[in-house]
Amino acid sequence: MSKFNEATRVQMPAMVHLTRLGYTYFGKISEEDAGTVYDPSTNILIEVFQKQFNNLNPNSPVSASQILQDIRNDLKNDDLGYAFYQRLKAVSPVKLIDYDTPSNNTFHFTAEFTCKNGQDEFRPDITLFVNGMPLVFIEVKKPNNSGGMVAESKRMNLQRFPNKRFRSFINITQLMIFSNNMEYDTMGGIVPLQGAFYCTAAKESAPFNCFREENRSNADIAPYNRNYPYKPINKDFEKKILKDFNCEVIHTTPEYKTNLDTNTPTNRILTSMCSPERLLFILRYGIAYVKSEREVDGKIEITDQKHIMRYQQMFAALAIREHLENGAKAGVVWHTQGSGKTALSYHLAYFLNDYFAKQNKVAKFYFIVDRLDLLEQATQEFEARGLVVTTANSRKELMDQFRSNQSQQGASGKQEITVVNIQRFAEDKEKVKLPEYATNLQRVFILDEAHRGYRPGGCFLANLFDADPNSIKIALTGTPLLKDEKATATVFSDYFHTYYYDRSIADGYTLKIIREEIETSYKEKLTQIMDKLEQLVLKKDVQKSTIIEHENYVKELIRYVITDLSRFRQQHGDNTLGGMIICETSGQARNLAMYWD
Repeated sequence: MSKFNEATRVQMPAMVHLTRLGYTYFGKISEEDAGTVYDPSTNILIEVFQKQFNNLNPNSPVSASQILQDIRNDLKNDDLGYAFYQRLKAVSPVKLIDYDTPSNNTFHFTAEFTCKNGQDEFRPDITLFVNGMPLVFIEVKKPNNSGGMVAESKRMNLQRFPNKRFRSFINITQLMIFSNNMEYDTMGGIVPLQGAFYCTAAKESAPFNCFREENRSNADIAPYNRNYPYKPINKDFEKKILKDFNCEVIHTTPEYKTNLDTNTPTNRILTSMCSPERLLFILRYGIAYVKSEREVDGKIEITDQKHIMRYQQMFAALAIREHLENGAKAGVVWHTQGSGKTALSYHLAYFLNDYFAKQNKVAKFYFIVDRLDLLEQATQEFEARGLVVTTANSRKELMDQFRSNQSQQGASGKQEITVVNIQRFAEDKEKVKLPEYATNLQRVFILDEAHRGYRPGGCFLANLFDADPNSIKIALTGTPLLKDEKATATVFSDYFHTYYYDRSIADGYTLKIIREEIETSYKEKLTQIMDKLEQLVLKKDVQKSTIIEHENYVKELIRYVITDLSRFRQQHGDNTLGGMIICETSGQARNLAMYWD
């Protein structure tokens, strides 16, 4: 074996890194262990699963062996693992995972663990177990591997997903990570060539998603990765890992030590997605099954997919929780078009429901749109993901729902959301009155396209908000909210989370648009301002963000945009709608909104 290959450069360092995150190396597993160490039809670690099941369900009338048999049956279904996932996510009558207390679970890993059915088999490079269940696998390649990550994507989509013999193994796997330990580099912002990517199960084809850890201050290392409480490497475990895979010779080499760094691309995504707290969050709130039938051009179009949270949706949910914990009642989620705001709302319904349940509050969700077609679209998307949707076609219906202290209208027990077309009530200015007695009901309003849908000052929606000052108001928009634009900033004074157009392009969700070059005279002015600002500091290594976010720079940029837009409208007609300003940093975006007049 070559001294340095994908195993020694990426796989071995990644396995050792997992021990820093709190995972235990289970040891190498061979096919001779089938039926004793592991269940060959599911690859569940039998003894670990049974012990953990008994620990989490000490008074269960159902045995661990019976549940294991039920799981075997679940995983045979042609349902992308839907039946198993419902069991995995459940907390009663029995639970397979303790989501609230990560330390009550066990986390193991191994490598080259064969998934075999008959003559067909594949071996993930690394398999992660939660309470003995193989819920994650990781495929690694050496840097600059032939075909890049595109080759790995084709292998999954063309060979593994469609193979029905692999159904049980694909159905039980919730998260798949692929990395060649390189920083991202994409072909036109769409095709993954290098980097670390993730997906979940699919019947035919799953898109590879980028993952970028939240880093609001643009630090060299994202705070979560930098501050994570890594455990020291256990030398005995490290030696056993290297010995089991005949890699002892690399132990003292500089390359191996470099690849053990916590900040390599592979190790970063393992910390971000597989650290116990994060992984349990993804398992509990990050999966959605999308099933629907609709007629398109005279043909029935069937959707049967399994989706996993995009990283910006996960960080938006976590940011909203952080703001709520700090006392916020309202704020904006500014995610560019195509970033999945309706899907985010679906995830929030479950996430915030549990968040408020811990405060002994029952959450009731309203999704506000301003057009009939958007109401129909949102209703279809929520129902396709399994939410129970109610709508209000009259003021009385909406008021009956709003005054009700029940979180659910139906008896299904499933999560519900009420979709409201606020345009229907545009001229309704009657005050909204609620019962005076106290209640533990927590209303959550999610406003779609909030940059155009909220007009305070006696309108129905404003009265609705005023009637319940304790309600939570989350504004979704793909367009920045300006101070004088429909006064949205009056209510939604804070940004919960942002995800800009340039990042969406880099992630492959948005195509680049044609942008006109700034004319020479303004380029010169902006350059002059930048030069003057640089002279204000003693050192020349001032951060670029300090300059481009400065009041002088931002105001000159605004002046140019307004002048250029006015000139363009004169040349092309007054009906020109406008354009988009692409900001380089979140601070520049905030200052643009602040100084715009």
